[in-house]
Amino acid sequence: MKSERSKDVLLLKSNLRPLVQNEKPYILTPTNNSKPKPNQNKAWQFIKKHGVSLLMAIALITMLVNPDAKSWVIQKMMLTGIFNATIDEKTTEVTPISNVDFAFTDAEGTLKNTASLRGKVVFINFWASWCGPCRAEFPSIQTLYSKFENDPNVVFLIVNPDLKDVEKAKAYLANQRFTMPFYQPASAVPDAIYTGTLPTTVVLDKKGAVRFQHEGFANYASEKFIKQLKDLVAE
Repeated sequence: MKSERSKDVLLLKSNLRPLVQNEKPYILTPTNNSKPKPNQNKAWQFIKKHGVSLLMAIALITMLVNPDAKSWVIQKMMLTGIFNATIDEKTTEVTPISNVDFAFTDAEGTLKNTASLRGKVVFINFWASWCGPCRAEFPSIQTLYSKFENDPNVVFLIVNPDLKDVEKAKAYLANQRFTMPFYQPASAVPDAIYTGTLPTTVVLDKKGAVRFQHEGFANYASEKFIKQLKDLVAE
């Protein structure tokens, strides 16, 4: 009996020995699932190659769809001085005075007309709260307004022609602490001074003649423009 058991043990050992001798250390190798996929490699290579362009594209899209972002970029551009507004002294009246008049209402709903402002210099700005360039130039207009707000010979008409934007526009002025008066057109605005581009800025002299008209953003807080407005008051 013992001899049979001994034979079995010897047989088992003889069967196990080759396994132990041939055993190799276990090496962890990546499976097929851990290998980067070809599409992932291509995407990463594309990002590495066009990363700067992608960032610029994202920034551009953000600027186009976000008024605040667009306003911030434009304000930085305005610091160069290239966009400073200026009243051309050689400007001559080419528009009949009657073609610049329109009716408007103030925040209380009082109806007025630009024709009643003869004898005063009138600064008119057409804007909307969703307009990035409008937001960009507003700080400069606020600075200009603060220079003349107590001058009875100068009138500021900050006109929002978008009737759907009224409440948002009022909230924007309040949130930004702009103190310029808010107006809405109460009649058609003559094409001679406003064709629908926002922002558009117009300056009328005491006779009602157009002395300045500009479509697009500008800086109205420069010392030169402030002096030119004072010169119009002195005429």
